[in-house]
Amino acid sequence: MFSRIKVSSIFDPEANFVFWEGDCLKLLSTIPDNYVQLVVTSPPYNLGKPYEDKLEINYYFEQQKAVIDECVRILKPQGSICWQIGNFVDNGEIIPLDILLYPIFSNLKLHLRNRIVWTFGHGLHASKRFSGRYEVILWFTKTEEYVFNLDAVRAPQKYPEKKHFKGPHKGELSGNPLGKNPSDIWDIPNVKSNHIEKTEHPAQFPVELVERLVLALTNENDWVYDPFLGSGTSAIAALIHDRKAIGSEITPAYNEITRNRLALAEQGLLQIRPMDRDVYDPENPGQSIPPKYVQIGQPIQPVLLEKAENYNVGGGKDENLP
Repeated sequence: MFSRIKVSSIFDPEANFVFWEGDCLKLLSTIPDNYVQLVVTSPPYNLGKPYEDKLEINYYFEQQKAVIDECVRILKPQGSICWQIGNFVDNGEIIPLDILLYPIFSNLKLHLRNRIVWTFGHGLHASKRFSGRYEVILWFTKTEEYVFNLDAVRAPQKYPEKKHFKGPHKGELSGNPLGKNPSDIWDIPNVKSNHIEKTEHPAQFPVELVERLVLALTNENDWVYDPFLGSGTSAIAALIHDRKAIGSEITPAYNEITRNRLALAEQGLLQIRPMDRDVYDPENPGQSIPPKYVQIGQPIQPVLLEKAENYNVGGGKDENLP
């Protein structure tokens, strides 16, 4: 099915993408120690969605611990682990899963670098509490020496022409010309019905969320692993930026979605929401950057503020595609 990348159904160091259709613990047992540069995932939230059974919370904790233990084992000393998580809701009461799971990582002697808040404008509407419009990403490193490519993910300065008004640098630009640190509050639309990346998966990662982590926390040819691959977003974010991917997913329907998305990416026909697109402003709809085609093996944007290529508006290909 794939011609541009080598895909293996079992762990294979020579593959571009290890695609395990089964329990992540079985795959993890075959991966060597200190092998993967980045583990990034959004595990089940124990809400009883189609891809999970709702468990008693202590059992859920132990299930997550077993996976996290193995993910830390395969993580390189300079590597990072990003656990994107929300809230468990039981009879109208919420339990923040990042708080529940933090002791697992702490007991494994990992270092919490950021508790990133991912905020979005749309979601379910609550009637007995404020509607939830955020989730979190716990970013841990294995050691004090770790990869962090800040320049690759800088965001546009709010006041790019602002200058020092006194002192030895008077008249010079006061901000970094490459852009600002994107901070630990990320306003990225979640994948709902009208999102260009929407599939049948009910809780899908936006590609740009994982892209930011891939670009900041890995280098080219590094391995990125997602133990709960879902619709394949983490693998796509890694492969389009010349990283190698490992993913495990137990649900056959979601594995078929991953295969279809990667097949489109091989042909340069997969569309994603660009990283440099602002949240939609209804007052200025014409200023919104349209979706972008991506292709595996051709990095689309090595740094966030690189000059964008020509965009295609509409259903056809643009002149840069084969």
